[in-house]
Formats: sequence, C-alpha cells, structure tokens
Amino acid sequence: MRYSSITDRLADLGSEKWALHIHARQMQASGTDIIQLTIGEPDMPPDASLLAEAQRAMNAGRYRYSNGRGEPSVVNALTARYAKRRPDVTAENVLCFPGTQTALFAVMLGLVEAGDGVLVGDPLYATYDGVIQSTGAHRVTVPLKPEHGFHMQAADLERAVTPACRVLLLNTPHNPTGAVLTVEEIAAIGDVCRKHDLWIVCDEVYEELILSGTFASPFDNPDLAERTIVVSSISKSHAAPGFRSGWAIGPVDFANRLLPVSETMLFGVQPFIADMTAYALTHEIDTAAAMRTAYKARADRIVQGLRNVPGIVPLPPEAGMFILIDVAGTGLTGDAFAWRLLEEEHVAVMPGASFGKEATNFIRVSLTVPDTAIDEACGRITRLAIRLLSPRERRA
Repeated sequence: MRYSSITDRLADLGSEKWALHIHARQMQASGTDIIQLTIGEPDMPPDASLLAEAQRAMNAGRYRYSNGRGEPSVVNALTARYAKRRPDVTAENVLCFPGTQTALFAVMLGLVEAGDGVLVGDPLYATYDGVIQSTGAHRVTVPLKPEHGFHMQAADLERAVTPACRVLLLNTPHNPTGAVLTVEEIAAIGDVCRKHDLWIVCDEVYEELILSGTFASPFDNPDLAERTIVVSSISKSHAAPGFRSGWAIGPVDFANRLLPVSETMLFGVQPFIADMTAYALTHEIDTAAAMRTAYKARADRIVQGLRNVPGIVPLPPEAGMFILIDVAGTGLTGDAFAWRLLEEEHVAVMPGASFGKEATNFIRVSLTVPDTAIDEACGRITRLAIRLLSPRERRA
C-alpha cells in the first residue's frame, strides 16, 4: 500500500532523540531506582481554582462544539492580555489551539511549503524539526554559541539566510538553553528579518518562567508587528500541560487566512478548557511565581553542587525549567556522558546533542524534581566525573 510523503519526512524524527529517556523508563519499569531528569513537566499541580473552573464549565454543559477561532471567553481574555503589550490587538488577531505544539504545526502549514527554508537556532526544541519538515520545508540552522550564552546573534542569522528562507522560528525564553533575548538583540534580529522579508514565529511558552533578566519579544516591537506571530499556552505558566490549551497571535490577514486551516484540523477547542484558560489569564494565580522560585533555587543548588567538580561546568539558566551542564572537560561528549551516567549512576538526563550540534558537549538536566533528588543527582554526577578523570580511566 502507498503512503503520503509526510510519513517519510517524519519517519526518523522523534524517538531517536529520546532514546535515553525511553531506556531510562524501561529500566525504571524493571525495578531500577532511576533519578529522572529528562523531561520538562511541571512537578506541581495546576491551581485548584483552575480545576474547579473546568469542573464548573463541564457541569454547566460547556462540552459542545466550539468554533474555529476559539470560544469568546478565551479569545477575549487573550485579546486583553496581548493588547497590554500592543494596543492594536483585537479578537481578529487571535486563534486558539490545543497547545503550543498544535499552534506551531498549523502556523507552519500556513507559512511554508516544499522548497522553503525555516531558520531556527541550534540548539533547538526537539519537535521543531517535525513541524518544519511536515510542511515539506527544510531547516536552516543558525548557530547559538555557548560563548554568547546561546543568544542568537544577528550577524549569525544574516550569514545563515538563503534565498529559500521564508520564516525565522525564534524561541525566547529558550529551550533547552534558558537564554532570554534582550530588546536590543531582538531589534537587531528584526532588522535582518525585515531586510530579507522573513516571518518571525516566536515560541514564548516560557514567558512567565524567567529566572533572571527581563522578557522581550518581537511582538512588542511596532516595526515587526506585520511579520510576527506569537505561539504560547498555559502548559508551563500554569502547570497545565495535559489540558492542551494554546494559541497563536498574529496579523489579522494571517489569522483570517489560517482560520480555514485550523477549522480543517480540529474545528475548535473544548469549551470547558477554554473557560478554564480564560480564568487562568484573567486572575492572579501564583503558580508561575512558585515555579520560578523553585527552579531558580534548584538551578543555584546544581551550580553550587557542581562548581568545583573537575571537568564539569554548569551554566546558570536565565529562564525555564532546565540547566545545561558542559561535560567536555571529562573527555566525553554529552551523549557518552549521559549514557554512562544512566548505566553507572542511574541518573537520566538528556544528551545535548538531542537538541543540536552546538550542544554536543552538554547535558540537559530538568529542574522539576525535589531538592533531595537534585542533591543526590549532583553527587552521582560528581562520582562519574571523578572516575572519568582518574588515572586508571584515562589509561583505559
């Protein structure tokens, strides 16, 4: 039987990057005690008021069909939220989706196709390749260098642009590095995008999890308004990833042209989840603040715990729920170090190479576990590093 080309384009994406995580879960299922530091899922529940609102909405019959743009409750809440950042925003700029991932998929379908190029920083979030290649477009890599704190540089973007490029997929705050672009950096990047007539699709899902620095966005720059689309959700900010509630905010013409694509895909999000999302966006809820405090403390804990370990250099994140650790000084790549850490010390982390070439010498460690697990993991990382640098290991 025959299949469409999308199945071939996506066939090798996904599972290979998560091989260590999958193996760690299998070890755990077999009875091995594993410290899981691979994925970024908030370790606290959504605020009780959100669950109560979802239940209230369901009890009120809010489980019928919706519409393609989104339920009025959440569209109005999103309009008010983004109008604070740019006063020209109206409901016509808003499209609702079940999560950031779906929003990204639909947005890419609306902007690029076979032969087009999508610029994206390396390292990059693991699913970006999929949303790009699903359209038939190809990724054009912009190196994010450790010496620049993994902040995208306008000069590197300029060098990467090809005639085929149509979109810059920007991620700030950034996963996996935690980098937060400044207003000045975004302005310089925006100059390149205007010069080459590029769309800017900005993934801002970590907007409310900034640990140091100040959030900035191309969406807030009037000179970039005509070409900027923001995607985000309540998954990280409100510790509600399983509710799958996200959105895209962009120019009116873009939203109107993408609406039939959205309607073809899913024809509306669940009304009771929309009402819960509207409640989350219009009430003071301290979930994000609690997570910021916890993740900053855990990142500091790791930095302190590993700062004097030979061969190990932790990089304090500016945002998010991960920390990158440079392990090149041990003589191993991040991939080799991560596998030995799992097999010998029963700690599961993500190899940096899962996110791109520029993170080859790093491991990514999740901050979404209790302090006791963080401390124990630091001790086990230290043991492995010391063994790797011992004369016996060096001779071997």
